[in-house]
Amino acid sequence: MAANEAIKLRNNRLAQYYGMFTVGLIVISLIMGALELVAGMPQAWIGWTFLMLTMGMYAFIGIMSRTKALDEYYVAGRNVPAIFNGMATGADWMSAASFISMAGTLYALGYDGLAYIMGWTGGYVLLALLFAPYIRKFGQYTIPDFVGTRYGGRWPRLVAAVSAIIVSLTYVTAQVVGVGIIMSRFIGVPYEWGVVIGLSGVLVCSFLGGMKAVTWTQVAQYIILIIAYLIPVTFLSLKLTGFPIPQFSYGVALQNITRLEGELKISSEAPARDGTGRVIQQGYVPAYNEGLSNAPAVTAVGQINSYFGTRFTPPAVQSIPNTTKPAEEIQPDWRGTPWNFLALTFCLMVGTAGLPHILIRFYTVPSVRESRMSVGWALVFIFLLYFTAPAYAAFARWEILQNVVGKEISSLPVWTQNWSKLGLITQRDYRTLEGRDIAKLPAWAAPQVTSGALVITDANGNGKIDVAGATFSESEVDGKKIGTFGELSGTAITKNSTDGILQFGELNIDADTIVLATPEIAGLPYTVAALIAAGGLAAALSTADGLLVVISSAIAHDFYFRIINPKASLNTRIWLGKSMLIVAAVIAALLALPRLALIAQMVAWAFSMAAASFFPVVLLGIFWKRCNGPGAIAGMVGGLSVTIFYMASNYLNPSFNVLGITHLASGIFGLPVNFLLCYIVSKLTAAPSQEVQDLVDHLRNPQLDDDLMTELAGTKGKVAAGAH
Repeated sequence: MAANEAIKLRNNRLAQYYGMFTVGLIVISLIMGALELVAGMPQAWIGWTFLMLTMGMYAFIGIMSRTKALDEYYVAGRNVPAIFNGMATGADWMSAASFISMAGTLYALGYDGLAYIMGWTGGYVLLALLFAPYIRKFGQYTIPDFVGTRYGGRWPRLVAAVSAIIVSLTYVTAQVVGVGIIMSRFIGVPYEWGVVIGLSGVLVCSFLGGMKAVTWTQVAQYIILIIAYLIPVTFLSLKLTGFPIPQFSYGVALQNITRLEGELKISSEAPARDGTGRVIQQGYVPAYNEGLSNAPAVTAVGQINSYFGTRFTPPAVQSIPNTTKPAEEIQPDWRGTPWNFLALTFCLMVGTAGLPHILIRFYTVPSVRESRMSVGWALVFIFLLYFTAPAYAAFARWEILQNVVGKEISSLPVWTQNWSKLGLITQRDYRTLEGRDIAKLPAWAAPQVTSGALVITDANGNGKIDVAGATFSESEVDGKKIGTFGELSGTAITKNSTDGILQFGELNIDADTIVLATPEIAGLPYTVAALIAAGGLAAALSTADGLLVVISSAIAHDFYFRIINPKASLNTRIWLGKSMLIVAAVIAALLALPRLALIAQMVAWAFSMAAASFFPVVLLGIFWKRCNGPGAIAGMVGGLSVTIFYMASNYLNPSFNVLGITHLASGIFGLPVNFLLCYIVSKLTAAPSQEVQDLVDHLRNPQLDDDLMTELAGTKGKVAAGAH
């Protein structure tokens, strides 16, 4: 009874602390808003104030949570209450992809973007049913711990550790990109410096206190991100519909989007098809409207060359279908078919259940019962954001179609100019090239010069493009219409592309800007924009914290301690882990510089790899006693290899595809390969030892005491560490 009272008292105290933190955040936001509106506080001061306050809070928690105890460093002492673990899991889960990129993906794709919402939330159902209680009952430190103990020997653990590093490094790179975008826009530092400043905040928490500091920081970060996420879209809903609950009012936005698409001649009311039956025109709301293209790969190669001074040749620009080819050579157009949507949804679901940084969260709760409860709480906290993301997308698209598209480029809203300076919004009307250096063409124009669709004639030899005062003219050469506009000519030059009016096809908005730009779109004070920047930063940093801990523990605990030096002292293991945190952060920063893809795309890659590597071996490890070490090794290596091969091939060449499935859902091919290899190799090799089979029996029995399971796993862990 005394222990229960102590736990209850501690939980109440935690609730009071975080309650005061929430009230303080709201009060500070109101004070900053008043200072902006009444006293005219400069925007730069507001941005820096929010940055310093939030980063200072994270640093304070990190310092207060510093520890040298192994249990606290790796699994937060296994005493995090379910509701707080749910909040930490929600923050860990709702990364920059959820906060920054998901609404932008929905803005760009419409219905097709719902695959992210359904896949990511559905994955938590799998976690609750299949993994959470058993992972907690196992009771060690890392997921490679589970693999190494369940399958025995060094090699399964090593393969699992390498897989965890690959998956987590891909995921953390996406978070670092989000940090750089936020910092560059809201405190005015270059993107590269934004990356460095943000990662410094991550390291303060995870370096000092490991998972203990990360957990309690993530609770605070969840409070910041959810408040920041809900405020702007609520005001935008009120502005556009007069109703302040966006989750129930964005149907009005969808109706207006459909109306405006018709007025602006962006789409027809029903899908239009050409003579071959291919869809050529479709609106925002209808499903399965995403085409195949390698445009992100072409851009990524150019950015890599720009940042690192390399001279890689970018792949030829391709889209499916390529209508420039003869009809008999045109590849199938997969728009209108559900295969990619279903594959992506499934990959995100099973990838969720296989992510190492999410699975280890179930080590941090006191019991199996608490692990189930924490999954439930996590779903509640995640629901608040995911239920709101479609509203963000719909209201932003309505506002852009109504007040940006079809307007003169010289009179566009101020917020478009602010984001254009960062290269995240591009207007592709050729009048915008006036005065540009010919040697420094924007990313959208350079490929046209390479392909010959755009020809630049520097008539006055000043090295710049001159189109001021020019008029459009057109002629026909070899059956092709060639437009001329000042010093520009070619098939890309048309009357519409030089009229100074922004057509929908001439507007390119980086999907990662939609949420961050919403306060400006809604005309809210800059304080709200700074608050949402703090929320986006919290989302990115909270996930980066957990991922860096996974990477460092895979090297320090699973590779060094479990395989190379089982006699390493506690201090050696902790300091090696901290050193690996810094190394992983530096590598992630370097990978983030060229921005290889949208944040949501990079995260989808990580999920595909997690689905193809960890999900099968963890599932079979719990529910099939016959699965053994050689089978697990073959499955992880085979599944991950197939996934990466398909991912890279389709990313560079969209004509390499099966049923129109893109690189984002490549795990759909690696997953069955993993299962098949696990089964075949396990059947062809010796069965696991009786000790391992007893471990599985105990693992699957929810009636057994947690302490007994911990003892069994610990004993087996010692055997595995000393094997071979």
